[in-house]
Amino acid sequence: MKALILNSGMGSRMGVLTKEHPKCMTDIPNNETILSRQLRIIEESGLKDVVITTGYYDEVLVDYCNTLNHKLNITFVKNPIYAETNYIYSIYCAKEYLDDDIILMHGDLVYETAIFNEVIKQEKSCMTVSSTLPLPEKDFKAVMDGNRILKVGIEFFDNALAAQPLYKLNRSDWRVWLNKIAEFCESEQRKCYAENAFNVVSDKCEIYGFDFKNGLCAEIDTYEDLLEVSKKVECLKGE
Repeated sequence: MKALILNSGMGSRMGVLTKEHPKCMTDIPNNETILSRQLRIIEESGLKDVVITTGYYDEVLVDYCNTLNHKLNITFVKNPIYAETNYIYSIYCAKEYLDDDIILMHGDLVYETAIFNEVIKQEKSCMTVSSTLPLPEKDFKAVMDGNRILKVGIEFFDNALAAQPLYKLNRSDWRVWLNKIAEFCESEQRKCYAENAFNVVSDKCEIYGFDFKNGLCAEIDTYEDLLEVSKKVECLKGE
């Protein structure tokens, strides 16, 4: 099993906080950054192999990872046209390294250790969803049929739950999705979400909801998000 962390975005909504480095290097409580926290939790879980896509300030990101005290095997893959594409193309650039069970996450995602550990233990492919949090206006929602996910996107509200981009993907399901991602990118559909490709093959790619309820699993897109997530991190014990 490998972890895939998508870090090619420019993080423009963070303003001056991403003026000199990628968003994943933003400071959060406990003397960590978003990325150092992710890598620490990944390593503590027992995983050893990580693929990180880069783009914006890629050399800064690689140099930063080399200063961290971890024993992970990290492969960096640059999206050379990161400013013109979405992360669907970053995944496409890294596809040769992804022939395995995959833990997929966005590079601005902060989550509790307990949630991550439960996700990687799931036998079926899954995505984190919440049955208790309100549906966000502009962020991901997952359209559900029972506990199976039919579609993922920002535009869905009916029969949907709030969702976050932390996935555990069994190789068989992931291959179906990854092949469709490749089709999208090779036909110049490179500015959409990777989930647009999933939505086309969701009948063949079985992903189920993992309900984290009111736990911490949230993206940091803005300074306001940073403040809110930081408060939650400070309340966690033993992390």
